[in-house]
Amino acid sequence: MAVRVDLMISLDGFATTTDTTPEKPFGEDWGRLTASYVATRTFRERVFHDNSGAGTTGVDDAYARAYFENTGAEIMGAGKFGLHNFPDDPNWKGWWGDEPPFHCPVFVLSHTSRPTLTVSGTTFHFIDTSIEDALARATAAAAGKDVRIGGGPTTVRAYLEADLVDYLHVAIAPIVLGSGVRLWDNQRGLEARLPSVTSETAESGTIHLTFAR
Repeated sequence: MAVRVDLMISLDGFATTTDTTPEKPFGEDWGRLTASYVATRTFRERVFHDNSGAGTTGVDDAYARAYFENTGAEIMGAGKFGLHNFPDDPNWKGWWGDEPPFHCPVFVLSHTSRPTLTVSGTTFHFIDTSIEDALARATAAAAGKDVRIGGGPTTVRAYLEADLVDYLHVAIAPIVLGSGVRLWDNQRGLEARLPSVTSETAESGTIHLTFAR
């Protein structure tokens, strides 16, 4: 079992933008940031339910496949679920539609009390607790499989700063955002804690960096 992170960032280190709206929860540039991932065959199959065989099958797709493999539970921040945009709507079910792509228990870090929500094969648990306790709950639910820290970048940074991450995969898209929420703030010495480092450039120009214990 490992605690994993997979995150896409820009060349200048931003994982989200600052121009989010309820209609565009991840900002104007989200499509550019995630373009290489969305183009993969794995993403099209797992998220769009497109089984036509369309989509890229190179390096980006290999990392997309790894994203879904052996994941027993996920932890995400309230922003990734979408609670910040609709905090008072008890019927809000997040951004993920009728078939969320997670297919495992998801623990949403939130100060908003909500009942457990099951959508298709994914169950969302809303918990107001420490990151350590959230990890303990997710580890128990994962039943020996990996726990993925799904984001956003503020949640990922908290787990990195607490040295609770075993494997970090960062996909650096060849774009510049100029502002947003940065991943690398307060991460000096990360490579010493996760010293096994690899780098691979995909056909799309996306640079895939991994750091592992």
